[in-house]
Amino acid sequence: MLSCRRSLLSQTIKRKTKNKPKNKTKVKTHKKVSRTRDYIPKNMHLEDNEEEVGFNLKSSAPSRSHGVQPLGNLYFNPGAINSRNIGLGTLQILSDELVLEILGLLEGTQLGVLATVSKSFYVFTSHEPLWRNLVLDNLKGRFFYNRSWKVTYISTFHPSFDVSRSARSSGLRVRDFYSDYLFQSWLCANLEMKPEWLERDNIIRKRGISVDDFLTNFEEPNKPVLLEGCMDNWDALGKWDRDYLVNLCGDALFAVGPVKMRLDDYFSYADQVKEERPLYLFDPKFAEKIPTLGSEYDVPVYFREDLFSVLGNRRPDYRWIIIGPAGSGSSFHIDPNSTSAWNAVIRGSKKWILFPPDVVPPGVHPSPDGAEVACPVSIIEWFMNFYDATKDWKKRPIECICKAGEVIFVPNGWWHLVINLEESVAITQNYVSSRIKCPN
Repeated sequence: MLSCRRSLLSQTIKRKTKNKPKNKTKVKTHKKVSRTRDYIPKNMHLEDNEEEVGFNLKSSAPSRSHGVQPLGNLYFNPGAINSRNIGLGTLQILSDELVLEILGLLEGTQLGVLATVSKSFYVFTSHEPLWRNLVLDNLKGRFFYNRSWKVTYISTFHPSFDVSRSARSSGLRVRDFYSDYLFQSWLCANLEMKPEWLERDNIIRKRGISVDDFLTNFEEPNKPVLLEGCMDNWDALGKWDRDYLVNLCGDALFAVGPVKMRLDDYFSYADQVKEERPLYLFDPKFAEKIPTLGSEYDVPVYFREDLFSVLGNRRPDYRWIIIGPAGSGSSFHIDPNSTSAWNAVIRGSKKWILFPPDVVPPGVHPSPDGAEVACPVSIIEWFMNFYDATKDWKKRPIECICKAGEVIFVPNGWWHLVINLEESVAITQNYVSSRIKCPN
């Protein structure tokens, strides 16, 4: 087994520059996103009954992945030795992130062989994002999600293999395995939104205001507002359920993260997935692919002046259909090209958090030129580690839950985060008005 391990690692080193893994995280601003170092909430300690202090798991949450516990639990277990280190041998000096980065250079068969070396390697090679990247890199959007990314990969590339064996082994628990990084990924995928994260609703809501009122009180001063009633005449509001969209769109392919998928395949994935960062359908060409979709909504009267329209077909992408399961969404970003945006919810509901241009959200670290942003990998991770800090800020964020039939105006330059509280369908457009003033 040791010779097997050395062989695989030597192959990894040789392939490192040749097959560098692709970044799977994409946001509308195309900014690079990296994980912060803040993982587990203070006072987090889990026993075998899976109860967390102050947090609730989803009712559908599976048992902790192979019994992995947060590193702090090691100090509550006198005499325990972290089996992570024993199983990694001399590689224990590497951080969990570096171990996973190395494993990310291997193919699926190699991961399967390495999983037999030790229980520790079995846990690491079962990390779902490794298999997710393999599926997306090798199959693009031509896959049918089957319970997990690992099972999806095996059932596709090795159809003669009994995937039920893999499903049974996923329940294998390893004693005294402590890892903040691996535990955090499982925790973020399975936590319910805390009620206090949803309570604050301090956005201004308006119904039936005139265009002049909107321009004077919100667009010109660059202030967010939630508009009610301005999409009541949309055909989409009454039609766009799952069955209608699947039947209408047929075999059309939509942009989902780094791949393109049929809508029925995406919904099948969304029904089963339990991961930290669910794939998000975010397609800018939906109206060209399915013209009926473009005809079943109208730009609200408040947003019809758009200076980018003079560019005709050469304008940057500006409108998207957005579909995602609960937990999907967009981490903090600023929309590009000094644009403002409106987002209309057709199905479901979304939690919004917005910070003005002069306030960088906690846990978010933009580069001096704004081209890159370092922030928590998942939205739940940001809520766990940073949301409470905003309660005492002098400039508190604007927050709301935007429900079906409501439209939110996002002024240019504002940082914003969005998470779907349930399966949601929405339309969003970016635009530039002659009245909009770019932030200093």
